[in-house]
Amino acid sequence: MAAQRRAAPRGPEGGGTAAGPGRGGRRHGSAKKSKGQPESWWRWLKAALLLSSAAVGGLLSWSYLSTEDGVTEVLAHHRDSLQDKFIEVPCSEDYDSHKRFEGCTPRKCGRGVTDAVITREEAERIRRIAERGLALGGSDGGASILDLHSGALSLGKHFVNLYRYFGDKIQDIFTEEDFALYRIYQLRTKLSSKEVIMVNEGEYRRSRRGVSRSMWCCVLCSDVRQRIQQRIAQAFGISSASMYLTKPTFFSRINNTEAKTTHDEYWHPHVDKVTYGSFDYTSLLYLSDYTEDFGGGRFVFMDTGSNKTIEPRAGRVSFFTSGSENLHRVEKVHWGTRYAITISFTCNPDHGIGDPVLT
Repeated sequence: MAAQRRAAPRGPEGGGTAAGPGRGGRRHGSAKKSKGQPESWWRWLKAALLLSSAAVGGLLSWSYLSTEDGVTEVLAHHRDSLQDKFIEVPCSEDYDSHKRFEGCTPRKCGRGVTDAVITREEAERIRRIAERGLALGGSDGGASILDLHSGALSLGKHFVNLYRYFGDKIQDIFTEEDFALYRIYQLRTKLSSKEVIMVNEGEYRRSRRGVSRSMWCCVLCSDVRQRIQQRIAQAFGISSASMYLTKPTFFSRINNTEAKTTHDEYWHPHVDKVTYGSFDYTSLLYLSDYTEDFGGGRFVFMDTGSNKTIEPRAGRVSFFTSGSENLHRVEKVHWGTRYAITISFTCNPDHGIGDPVLT
């Protein structure tokens, strides 16, 4: 009897039979059910917490990457053909620490982009000049430059003067027509009223001698840089005659090769006026297409809380005042090759540079 009394209380817990199989069985099933419910609930709660954590983590990651990329608005999509787009921004104080030139030093600041100044065909011709020149050297890292004015060319981890380094071989790389296309002057001012040039089905004639085919190329292709200069002057309400080309003005070729020196680290934010001093107006002529020729490599204006990007397109020109109001950087190129030419202008004639000449 004592054993039965001891066994009876253990029935519901241990599954004993002293209390009867029917009632004891029901209690056992009820215990399983009550034990299973908290376990199911806990599994569901854990799954919900994991999903929530993943969602929050993804949101934070997206927020971080968005902030890191600095891209919240695209000013110019690569598929769009823009006549003109200009955004005015307040000028920084950078210009106050330099000599001011009335009618040129920025009082109106901003940034603009246009696809209506340079044609795609002209951009492709200029790109071929860059490709031929950069084929002579190139950086060991991902960023190479070619400056036809100073002769600076990336070569390995250093720079060389291509005119001295390659000497007469330059004649085999570039033609006078290449330089004519690139130059700032307009040949039209060199022609008298009697020297009328006519075009008929791609051929040219001249009424007097003295106009070479390379000069004709300059007339036919027009003056790329002067058109950019005039567009900048128009946007900022200044005279193009008060602007002078300044250094450095150079071709750039960027790919995804790992940087080998600090010269290859093109992606750091910077201010042109602070970096170069002489710059007052900066322009870039893009010579290749975003998503077709390369990935990444977009140009980013780093505004506070509202960064804006330009997607390169062959023939597209972006331009801006060079002070801190236009802090900017270039995204890392992930694949392919990005070509562009930086063309910079100063208001100080002492900082002006001449045009490259093939001799």
